[in-house]
Amino acid sequence: MMTREDWQPLRELGFSDEALLEVGHIVGIFNYLTRLADGFGLEVDEAVLEATRTKIPLKKQD
Repeated sequence: MMTREDWQPLRELGFSDEALLEVGHIVGIFNYLTRLADGFGLEVDEAVLEATRTKIPLKKQD
């Protein structure tokens, strides 16, 4: 559960109420998408995992 105190570090960095609302929306969207992907049993592509491990960016396929 989020409390007023949880937002304080962002307020101290200068986040406005509008910016905090946007942060909340973005976090909520990512939470939703992760749960949706889990519910459908989606898995991360092996090439993406490899790029994450090696720090070598993926190359665009022509």
